[in-house]
Order: sequence, then structure tokens, then C-alpha cells
Amino acid sequence: MKNRFLIFGRGFIGSRIAEEFDCRISDRKIYSIQDAEEEINKFSPEIIINSIGYTGRNVNDCELDKDKTLTANAFAPIVLSEAALRNNIRLVHISSGCIFNFDYSKDEPIRDDKTPDYFDLFYSRSKIYSEQALRILSQKYPILIVRIRVPLDNRPHPKNLLDKLINYKRIIDLPNSVTYVPDFMSALGHLIKEEARGIYNVVNKGALKYPQLMEIYKRHVPNFEYRVIGYKELGLVRTNVILSTTKLESTGFKVRDVHEVLEECVRDYLKY
Repeated sequence: MKNRFLIFGRGFIGSRIAEEFDCRISDRKIYSIQDAEEEINKFSPEIIINSIGYTGRNVNDCELDKDKTLTANAFAPIVLSEAALRNNIRLVHISSGCIFNFDYSKDEPIRDDKTPDYFDLFYSRSKIYSEQALRILSQKYPILIVRIRVPLDNRPHPKNLLDKLINYKRIIDLPNSVTYVPDFMSALGHLIKEEARGIYNVVNKGALKYPQLMEIYKRHVPNFEYRVIGYKELGLVRTNVILSTTKLESTGFKVRDVHEVLEECVRDYLKY
């Protein structure tokens, strides 16, 4: 796949995709069609994977720099989609599941076709802008939108959920959808091979309460201490949501339950 794929964005997910599929990655800042087409002409890819995005240290930074957030999360994906269409190239866009309100008392896991409705964070709004434009285009053109949520990896990285929880020490216990990055790579390869279009939630089945992960980590690192707090005590505006995996499973991909991967994740993580 080395010469088939071109990744835009050398962040956490983009770098992991490039490593997994042994493909090329562009650091080019995308401000215009010309920027995109120069990279396309340089690399001649069959498929573009857009992983350009901005969260800052956390999504609070998006409120402080709305222009940077809008450029990376909304403008660049739309420019890349137009460049892909003009050059007859397939586009894969890495989106986010942090775009929904969720009522734990009555809501079922959110299906892929539900219209996003969470606007309290500018980060979420910026992701909605691009996803909705690409969703409409995907009805006619070869565009795949994969939603990930709270990426959990088996190796250290500041954006890895496990790193974050280890450093936070104060942990909320609401169940949330999580994307285990090694499983995401398998799902991404599967969806590309199937020439899938449209939106897919790419998360693990079920929902994780963060203390469940911390308890497994604590078994391996007995001196680790943390404290469970209520969501309101956190004092931050955040999305908490559970996404459906039914559509992904309908393609024939076996989706592991998030609880199946936790021991594997921590064990591998501690080897680094």
C-alpha cells in the first residue's frame, strides 16, 4: 500500500496509519486547492487519507484559537475532498464521534446516520461542518468518513487515553465509546478494501468506564493511585457518548468488545 496511500496530517492518528500501512505522509499545510493538488501531483496516490485536525493540548484550546481550529478541522477536509474529486481519487476522512448529545437514561447507542447535535464545544462544531459536507458528497463520490472516539493505544503517546488517565489521576466513571487503535487499523484496512462509502462509527463494541481501565493498569503498577469523581466535579464541558457498531459489523468486520482489549493494551503499553 506504500504507493497507493497518501496521508495528510502527521498527528497521533496520521502517524500511526502511516506506520501501520507503510505509506507516505504529507506535512503540507492545506490552505488552497493548489496546496492539495501539488501534493497529489508529487505523490500520485490512489487514495488520500485526511487526518489533519486540531485539538491543542485538549479541546479547550479550540475555544482559544477558533481560526486555527476551523482551518484544520473544517476547511482543510473540504479542500481535500474537492481536490480528490477533481483528480478521481478516493478520500478517507478521519472524523470524530464527539458530535452528539447523549442521554444515558433513554438513548440507545448512536447509529452512524444520526444527524450530529452537539454544539457546546467549538471543536465539535468544527468537526460537524466538515463531516456533514463530506457525508452529502459521499452519496455520489468515493468518500469514506470514519468516526473515531477517545483513542486508546497500546503504546505511549500524549493523545493516548491511557497516558491521559495516568496523568489526570482524577477519573470520571461515565461509560463511553472508545476506539482501540490497533483494532481501528484493522477496521480501516477492511473498509478501504470493501470500497465503503459514507459514515462509519469505528469504535469498539460496548462502553468503557475509565476506572475499569485504571484497575487493570493498577494490577500491573500497584503503586499507581487515582480517584473517581463525578462528572460535574470535573468542571469541564465534554461529550460523553456511546456509538453503535452495527453498521461496521454489517460489513463482515468482527468488532471486539472494548473490555476484551484492556489487558492486551496495558500489557503491551508497559513494554515500551
